[in-house]
Amino acid sequence: MTHKVGIKGQVVIPKAIRDEIGIKPGDEVMFEPNGTEVRVRRVADDPEARRDRIEALRGAWAGIPGLSTDDLLAARREEREREERKARSLLGNSP
Repeated sequence: MTHKVGIKGQVVIPKAIRDEIGIKPGDEVMFEPNGTEVRVRRVADDPEARRDRIEALRGAWAGIPGLSTDDLLAARREEREREERKARSLLGNSP
């Protein structure tokens, strides 16, 4: 099966092949050159690419005020205390 490369370098992956390997609209694919060939692979199926994407997120929120583990735990603690006070007041118990 052959296809022509368009003016922008685009090639349509035939429907039968998309169906066979499960490529759907919106899926990401990776191109791997190998000599005179190119392999097209779904990113979701590539453990190394998945690992790289996850690794790239490490530290993404670091240094943002209010988002440290201690800040989030303190906020959760305050929220829990508010909920407990609210429950006590609804039950008629004093703090």
